Amino acid sequence: MIADPPLLQIRRNFARPSAEQLAAFAGLQTGFIVDAMNGRGALDGRVKPIGPAQAFCGIALPCHTGPNDNLAVFGALTVAQPGDVILAAAEDFATAAVIGDLLLGMMKNTGVAAFVTDGCVRDQQGIRAVGLACFAAGVTPNSPVRNGPGKVGLPVVIGGVTVGAGDIVVGDEDGVVVVPFARIDEVIAKLAAVRAAEADLDAKVKAGLKVPPFLQAMVDAGRFEEVA
Repeated sequence: MIADPPLLQIRRNFARPSAEQLAAFAGLQTGFIVDAMNGRGALDGRVKPIGPAQAFCGIALPCHTGPNDNLAVFGALTVAQPGDVILAAAEDFATAAVIGDLLLGMMKNTGVAAFVTDGCVRDQQGIRAVGLACFAAGVTPNSPVRNGPGKVGLPVVIGGVTVGAGDIVVGDEDGVVVVPFARIDEVIAKLAAVRAAEADLDAKVKAGLKVPPFLQAMVDAGRFEEVA
């Protein structure tokens, strides 16, 4: 027989990116950031904006609620700092919502930059009125309980991606991308080349480009087999 776990495990103190590091990602398209991380880093495509898409960039404050519970999200309110993004791992549970508009309003009052979950939310009309960026895998009017156990500030897996406290999180209408704390400077260093390549190809497409050079090179090298 095992002992009952504590209602919440909370880690309040963790390394945070500098203001300069965070600013390097502000306003960037999520696709650019993914390209700077070798094509990965985005949460499952089901995690999308609830209501009008609102771009955001902030510091990850992960919490683990587990299915049908949201005590950990309330616990995150006691840790959150202005500019944080609360990410709630609900283990893809879709039968009850993780939060509604009132809890989202408390996050806004705390200065939170956005809320993200791989579970569901409720009260869409109220969520739109709150005006805080909210990303979820679905919507349901069913409500959860507040019993725990849960974790705040410890690593979680959400939308298929491991998220640690202090990671950088960026969201837009395409989805949500997580930049691990240990890779922030590496990704920043690659972003200039990604943006330059995007701008170059964009100009060529607008000028009438039909076949990209890499594809034409494959054709010219005989790497495609023509079949009658």
